[in-house]
Amino acid sequence: MSVFAFYLFAISTIAGGLFTVISRHPVHSVLWLILAFLSSAGLFVLLGAEFVAMLLIIVYVGAVAVLFLFVVMMLDVDFAELKAEMAKYMPLALLIGLVLLMQMTIAFGAWQSAEGAEGLRAQVINPEVQNTAALGLVLYDQYFLLFQLAGLILLVAMIGAIVLTLRHRSDVKRQNVLAQMYRDPAKAMELRDVKPGQGL
Repeated sequence: MSVFAFYLFAISTIAGGLFTVISRHPVHSVLWLILAFLSSAGLFVLLGAEFVAMLLIIVYVGAVAVLFLFVVMMLDVDFAELKAEMAKYMPLALLIGLVLLMQMTIAFGAWQSAEGAEGLRAQVINPEVQNTAALGLVLYDQYFLLFQLAGLILLVAMIGAIVLTLRHRSDVKRQNVLAQMYRDPAKAMELRDVKPGQGL
């Protein structure tokens, strides 16, 4: 059953990635991408990495892919014009793809597994401890300081991006919350006695 599930998830992952690239409709492309993410999560479950699988579903499927889907559906993007502009860069893209394919062929062709690598990988985690518990022990015990520093760096980067993009332009109308809260109701409204047929 596990072998059948592996081939099922593997074929659906490859098919989802392929149709993500070659699909003509952008919404269909995002849906194929979601299928590829879900199938990859299934492969992680078969490997015993259920925590990584849940992260893949929550982060990529639940946030990134859905965000792509809403952006593609809500924005009126002329994809025909984008494809026409991409066509002139096709020779350069094919050249770069060929170079990358040659590099991967050279790398995997000379790949050799070190002696005792399987045993060293098996000694990292106690087989009696679940994968999620072992990952939590490593992150929040052995590498706790580095984990917190990584979160601090991400926080500083987020604040920096907000500060760099925060610009007050004079030609854009903005809501002044304090002015609305502190306004005087007596000055905000004015009652006028309009006679019939007079108009304003």
